[in-house]
Amino acid sequence: MKKYKRAFIIVLDSLGIGYMEDAHKYNDEGANTFVHIANEVGGLNIPNLNKLGINDLGPIKGCNSVNHPNSYTFKAKEASNGKDTMTGHWEMMGIYTTKPFKTFTDTGFPDELIKELEERTGRKIVGNCSASGTEIIKQYGEHQLKTGDLIVYTSADSVLQIAANEDLIPVPELYKYCEIAREICLRPEYLLGRIIARPYVGTNKDNFKRTPNRHDYALSPSGRTYMDILKDANLEVSCIGKIYDIFNGQGSTRTQKTVSNKDGMIKTIEEVKLDYSGLCFVNLVEFDSEFGHRRDVKGYANAIEEFDVQLGQLLDELKDDDLLIITADHGNDPTWHGTDHTREMVPNIVYSKSIKNGRRLNDTNSFADLGKTIIENFNLESEPHLIGSVIKEILE
Repeated sequence: MKKYKRAFIIVLDSLGIGYMEDAHKYNDEGANTFVHIANEVGGLNIPNLNKLGINDLGPIKGCNSVNHPNSYTFKAKEASNGKDTMTGHWEMMGIYTTKPFKTFTDTGFPDELIKELEERTGRKIVGNCSASGTEIIKQYGEHQLKTGDLIVYTSADSVLQIAANEDLIPVPELYKYCEIAREICLRPEYLLGRIIARPYVGTNKDNFKRTPNRHDYALSPSGRTYMDILKDANLEVSCIGKIYDIFNGQGSTRTQKTVSNKDGMIKTIEEVKLDYSGLCFVNLVEFDSEFGHRRDVKGYANAIEEFDVQLGQLLDELKDDDLLIITADHGNDPTWHGTDHTREMVPNIVYSKSIKNGRRLNDTNSFADLGKTIIENFNLESEPHLIGSVIKEILE
């Protein structure tokens, strides 16, 4: 078959598009990240997403219904239980998660966990709450410089983060502390998706700045994924953004870190200019980390519009046998209560210059249909534990 030489999946992290039928179990009935943002700001200026048919999935204020012969649109439901980053991305690559990862957003980590981490690192711990990484460094950074205490915090994700000033605690030492936390948090009572080292520099709260030396210690997927199948077939699996960390490196052939959505799109556009067969898997995290969790509606709207500009540049570079998939991994409605992710369906725009009969397709029951369709494109066999169904229209 091999209709497409390469597939590009771009995950607009947290840009859900309507609550799922079981959203009441998560206290998310009524959430709709994309639609509510557009309504709140009086409409979005996203001409490239508009011409690819995003309004099929809304309606999205500021957009209109159009014919889009080169793209398919549909919503996807999440089959797995949960609404976090790892669950969503793993499902795209065929993994069905039955039990959500632990979160400690509302309570902080148990005293027993904190005490053991203090004993094994030899350092006291401050923070232990759900917080913005930049804000908690402002709050405790000067204290850390005086005492050497570790700054530990979490978020709405299943994550424990340790922040340390590089001039006080060298990066290798911080990594060692994170490895200890990873070992502790493999236990069922603490089972966390990720431990993250968050190094920063600066001398006071006005000039503290995080560095690029972040390092994630993630759980490996619960089984082989569609990425592994592609890699084993000697196809490229290029990861941009935090994809490598989400899969703990499994199934990746190479990776590039990013510092922003803009940087992620620049790297993706450059990736199109390379010559290879396989998958390029991209995560644009700022939608979630900078705007969703912070309930910054205007910032989120601006980020969508900025992405749309770069999307236009990407479309110009794509080859006739390239396949582009724009999707999300969960919701994070900034008009919603709290600061947590929201249990939502995700938008899917599937574009190629070789698609000639683009239209609105039926919604799917799993994110994994994307991964399954990609390996079918390359005439590769699935494995019994992997979920997903082929979206036949994409391969017509």
